[in-house]
Amino acid sequence: MNSKGHFKHAELVPPYIQNLKPYQAGKPATELAREKGLTKISKIASNENPLGPSPYAIKAMTQGLWDLHQYPDMHAYQLKTMLSDLYKLKRENIILGNGSEGIMANIFRTFVRPGDEILTSEKTFIGFFVLARGSGSKLITTPLTEDFRFDVKKIAAQIHQNTKIIYIANPNNPTGTYITKEEFDYLMKFVPSHALVILDEAYFEFAQGQEDYPDSMDYRYDNVITLRTFSKAYGLAGIRVGYGFAHEGLIENLTKIKLPFEPNLIAQLGACAALKDSPHLKKTLKNNEKRYHEAFRFLKKNNLKPIKSVANFITIQTGSEQASNWIFEMLLNRGVIVRPLIANEMPDFLRISLGSKDEMNHFYESMNEILPEYEKIKNQIKS
Repeated sequence: MNSKGHFKHAELVPPYIQNLKPYQAGKPATELAREKGLTKISKIASNENPLGPSPYAIKAMTQGLWDLHQYPDMHAYQLKTMLSDLYKLKRENIILGNGSEGIMANIFRTFVRPGDEILTSEKTFIGFFVLARGSGSKLITTPLTEDFRFDVKKIAAQIHQNTKIIYIANPNNPTGTYITKEEFDYLMKFVPSHALVILDEAYFEFAQGQEDYPDSMDYRYDNVITLRTFSKAYGLAGIRVGYGFAHEGLIENLTKIKLPFEPNLIAQLGACAALKDSPHLKKTLKNNEKRYHEAFRFLKKNNLKPIKSVANFITIQTGSEQASNWIFEMLLNRGVIVRPLIANEMPDFLRISLGSKDEMNHFYESMNEILPEYEKIKNQIKS
C-alpha cells in the first residue's frame, strides 16, 4: 500500500514485536504433495490424533451447521458443566478458549505488566516463547536436565520478587518428558503468592497413567492454572478448543478480557460430544501405546537416540543440525513429514509424532531406505 507523509512502521511497532519470530506450524500434507508430486503422504509432525475425531463429535458438529446463523452460548454452559462433573470442580473454576494457547494469551493480557519476569525452561513449547517475547516482559530460561526434563531446582533458584509467570509444560513438548510429583512439590515450596504457575498439560491423557505424574487436579493451589486441550487425545485440533482450571478469582479476571463467544458454536458441540465418547479415547490411548513401543524399538535399534516419552511423539537426537536437515529432506522426498526442532533451539533433534500403523510403517520403510546412506555420510555431515 502506498501512503503519504513519512510513515515508518518502526515508530508504531515495539522492538520486541519487530524482532519476534512467529510460530511456524508443521508442513501441510497438501503442500508437500504439490511440491513433490507425491500421492502417499504421512504427516507425523504435529502430534495430531491419527484416529481422527470421535464419530459422536463429527455427528454433533455436522448437525450444528444448521445453526451457524446464531451466536454460540457465550458462557458455554453445557461444556463447562460436563468438565465440572468430570473433574469435580465448579463452573466458576473453568476457563475456555481457542486452544490452550488462546487461554495463555489471555493470561499474559490479564496478569503481565512491564518489568515482570517470565520463567521457564529452555527447549519447551514454542508457542509459549512467542507469547512471552511478544509481551515485552523479561524471559528467563534454565537448562533441561541431562535426561531432557525440566530442572525444578534450577527454576526454583531463579524465582524472586519480579517473577510473575512460571511455565511448566508437563509433559514437555518437544521432549515428551515430565516432572514427577516429588519435583512438583519441591518447586511449589519456592513459589510466592505473587507468581502464577502455568501447568500446561496438553498431553495429560497420555501421561496420566504414570504413577509419579503430578495430575494437577490432585492439588488446589490458588496461584496455579492448569491448561488442557481437545486438540491432542480427543482429535479435535481443527476446531481449537482449550480449557483451563484455576481459582475462581483468577478465572473471573481472565473472563473479563477473553473474547466473547469463544469457543465457537461448532467447537462447543464437538467438545461436548467428544467427552461422551470414552471408548474412542481409550482406543486412541491404546493405539498410541502400541505405536510408541514399536517406534521406540525401531529408533533404538538403529541408534537414533530416542528420548523416552509419555506423550504421543518421540524426539530423536541426530548429532548435528546438518544431520537433522538431511534426514528431514530425505523423508520429505518419500512423503513422510516429521518435525525439525531448530525453532526450539534444538537443531540436532527431530520429533516424530506417533501416527497410524500405516503411517508409521511408511516412516520405517523410508528410514530403512535412507539409513545405509546416512551411516556412510554421518561423519561427513557432522564435520
